[in-house]
Amino acid sequence: MSTIENRYDFIYLFDVTDGNPNGDPDAGNLPRIDPEDGRGLVTDVCLKRKVRNYVAAAKDNQPPFEIYVQEKAILNRQHERGYVGSGHGSVKDKKKPKAEVLAEVQKWLCANFYDIRTFGAVMSTDVNGGQVLGPAQLTFARSIDRILPAEHSVTRMAVTTEREAEAQQGDNRTMGRKSTIPYGLYRAYGFVNVPPARKTGFGSEDLELFWEALRKMFDLDRSAARGFMSARALIAFKHQSSLGNARAADLFERVTVRRKSEEAPRSISDYEITVREAGLPAGVELQRLL
Repeated sequence: MSTIENRYDFIYLFDVTDGNPNGDPDAGNLPRIDPEDGRGLVTDVCLKRKVRNYVAAAKDNQPPFEIYVQEKAILNRQHERGYVGSGHGSVKDKKKPKAEVLAEVQKWLCANFYDIRTFGAVMSTDVNGGQVLGPAQLTFARSIDRILPAEHSVTRMAVTTEREAEAQQGDNRTMGRKSTIPYGLYRAYGFVNVPPARKTGFGSEDLELFWEALRKMFDLDRSAARGFMSARALIAFKHQSSLGNARAADLFERVTVRRKSEEAPRSISDYEITVREAGLPAGVELQRLL
């Protein structure tokens, strides 16, 4: 699989209705929020996790599309596989391997793990896999408008222990809390760069799988806590040059999202998404991938 030869800058829009798109464990799992302007946040780590989960499901978590950062994984074991697979399993000093050994280990890891090949990884642990810069990167997603987190009381018609049952004299109820936002439309920015792709082996098939994951990943990530989440737009600017034909910031300004009225938004139909296609810089092609 040949590596990609075009730079991409893209905008990703998704929304949530009556759910919590990305809870903050340091704030009682409330939806993440910018305390200064009240806009909601979803971390890049959260979005990458959903991409990983989709790829694992779509490709049965098998090489060359295996996932490196997966639930309950022990990363040193993954690195050890890299040493064995690259023919360096007998190397004694795996904490400070020679540069040529480390390069071959990284090549094996990139070839077998989709998320290393795509996002990169910091693998400088006790079994040293070094560091790899990935070609595909995402920013935090930020809501277009302010969000209003709400907490709801919920009741479970059961208890956990006999002691709880005795204390309630058989009523057996457990009270809990659930955090949601009524609605939020979020925008994230993304980038796919050629120089790192040449080093990791990120190719056209990997790129198409990445776009597919962004389009479909919420449908495989359903949860009562997250409400209804859906991808709404994926707008990419493809550069003819591997180094780019225009600045990403200038291209992103061509995409505007505006609320249609002063009423609180409750669906995607409350917004107008406009893309200014006229007068694109030479060598830049606009692609609507969703």
